[in-house]
Amino acid sequence: MAGPSCTSSANPVAEGSTACSALPPGGGPVWLFDLDNTLHNASAHIFPHINRAMTAYLMTHLGLDEPAANQLRMDYWKRYGATLLGLMRHHQIDPRHFLDATHQFPELHRMVVFDRALGQMLRHLPGRKIVFSNGPQAYAQAVLRVMGVHPHFDAVWGVEQMRFHPKPLSRGFRHLLHAQRVHPARCILVEDSAENLRTAKRLGMTTVWISPSLRRPAWVDHQLRSVLQLARHGVRSHASR
Repeated sequence: MAGPSCTSSANPVAEGSTACSALPPGGGPVWLFDLDNTLHNASAHIFPHINRAMTAYLMTHLGLDEPAANQLRMDYWKRYGATLLGLMRHHQIDPRHFLDATHQFPELHRMVVFDRALGQMLRHLPGRKIVFSNGPQAYAQAVLRVMGVHPHFDAVWGVEQMRFHPKPLSRGFRHLLHAQRVHPARCILVEDSAENLRTAKRLGMTTVWISPSLRRPAWVDHQLRSVLQLARHGVRSHASR
């Protein structure tokens, strides 16, 4: 841990904890795992479902036709890293209402595509593990239960716990570091988004990019094609080097 006076909080949304970024890093690694397209393949079924739901939401609440709603959804995603942020900034959309309306999955167990070796990999990976997702917490928890890996995680952070400051905004990262009482040099962020990893690197975290890309950004410490390669790749946090 970061020091004797800096123990981890059992509550991922605990407030009023002491920030530890100024204390010397120590202890084991803290793994921060993105969820969608990192721990499971969201592009197959889940992302198309969410995209349709978001477009329908914009049509209903902003009075747009389908092409305009779809274009606005994409524009905000490209500009801010999350459609939600654009809607909050420009349309005063209630984020909780938006997230609840766009993350309904009656058949979630049929939609989650994942490798069943994931649980074994997580079991053998030393250190604390936290899910750090731009999606709502209830959705992230539901996906983890479908995959049967929820017991391996100490906390599940959704965008609500970031106070609706999604990645790549640094404020969401800082909320997590503050509440979990952890030094960034102990953290290893595992992500499919290079932009989110850029923020993590600026804060002093170790970065792991899950991507088949042939071009690796300078802020990426490790690049893997699959999260399953973590255990045998020897990834370590900056604090343990």
